[in-house]
Amino acid sequence: MSEHPMLAPLIERVERLLLRYQELKRTNALLAEQVAQLTLERDSLKSRLTTARQRIDGLLDRLPVDANAKDPE
Repeated sequence: MSEHPMLAPLIERVERLLLRYQELKRTNALLAEQVAQLTLERDSLKSRLTTARQRIDGLLDRLPVDANAKDPE
């Protein structure tokens, strides 16, 4: 069976495009996984930060207040 002279380059280009599409699809999946992991890490860090702030606020509330204290020089 004889192919049209323009068909072979077109077939090759379509095959390359399909390979590129598959590569981009894999890359996108990996990036989506990274985003999910980083989102979990961010949420965990935000939670830890909130807890630390609450602890610091609690400690500051326990500090004695000296009404006769002078301004530091």
